[in-house]
Amino acid sequence: MRHTEFWARMEGALSPGYAGVWADQQVLAALGGRTVREALDAGHAPKEVWRAVHTALDLPASER
Repeated sequence: MRHTEFWARMEGALSPGYAGVWADQQVLAALGGRTVREALDAGHAPKEVWRAVHTALDLPASER
Protein backbone atom coordinates (compact mmCIF):
# COMPACT_ATOMS: atom_id res chain seq x y z
CA MET A 1 0.00 0.00 0.00
CA ARG A 2 1.28 3.46 -0.88
CA HIS A 3 0.91 6.53 1.28
CA THR A 4 -1.61 7.98 -1.20
CA GLU A 5 -3.84 4.93 -0.86
CA PHE A 6 -3.47 5.03 2.91
CA TRP A 7 -4.62 8.67 3.08
CA ALA A 8 -7.47 8.00 0.67
CA ARG A 9 -8.67 5.21 2.97
CA MET A 10 -8.30 7.46 6.01
CA GLU A 11 -10.37 10.16 4.32
CA GLY A 12 -12.97 7.60 3.30
CA ALA A 13 -13.27 6.32 6.86
CA LEU A 14 -13.17 9.66 8.67
CA SER A 15 -13.82 12.43 6.10
CA PRO A 16 -11.22 14.56 4.36
CA GLY A 17 -11.32 17.29 6.99
CA TYR A 18 -10.99 15.00 9.99
CA ALA A 19 -8.55 12.31 8.81
CA GLY A 20 -5.45 14.47 9.31
CA VAL A 21 -6.61 15.72 12.70
CA TRP A 22 -7.29 12.19 13.90
CA ALA A 23 -3.93 11.02 12.53
CA ASP A 24 -2.16 13.76 14.48
CA GLN A 25 -4.00 13.29 17.77
CA GLN A 26 -5.03 9.64 18.20
CA VAL A 27 -2.36 7.56 19.95
CA LEU A 28 -2.58 3.84 19.17
CA ALA A 29 -1.06 1.15 21.36
CA ALA A 30 -0.70 -1.08 18.29
CA LEU A 31 1.72 1.51 16.90
CA GLY A 32 3.89 1.53 20.00
CA GLY A 33 2.10 4.44 21.62
CA ARG A 34 2.52 6.66 18.57
CA THR A 35 0.04 8.64 16.57
CA VAL A 36 -0.66 7.59 13.00
CA ARG A 37 1.48 10.40 11.63
CA GLU A 38 4.35 9.65 14.04
CA ALA A 39 4.28 5.99 13.02
CA LEU A 40 4.38 6.84 9.32
CA ASP A 41 7.17 9.38 9.89
CA ALA A 42 9.13 6.75 11.84
CA GLY A 43 9.03 4.44 8.83
CA HIS A 44 6.16 2.11 9.63
CA ALA A 45 4.61 0.73 6.46
CA PRO A 46 1.28 2.33 5.53
CA LYS A 47 -0.29 -1.15 5.39
CA GLU A 48 0.77 -1.84 8.99
CA VAL A 49 -0.54 1.54 10.13
CA TRP A 50 -3.81 0.98 8.26
CA ARG A 51 -4.32 -2.33 10.08
CA ALA A 52 -3.97 -0.51 13.41
CA VAL A 53 -6.38 2.23 12.28
CA HIS A 54 -8.83 -0.36 10.95
CA THR A 55 -8.87 -2.10 14.31
CA ALA A 56 -9.08 1.12 16.33
CA LEU A 57 -12.02 2.39 14.31
CA ASP A 58 -13.69 -1.04 14.23
CA LEU A 59 -14.21 -0.77 10.50
CA PRO A 60 -15.91 -3.56 8.55
CA ALA A 61 -13.76 -6.36 7.17
CA SER A 62 -14.53 -5.18 3.63
CA GLU A 63 -12.38 -2.09 4.28
CA ARG A 64 -9.20 -3.98 5.13
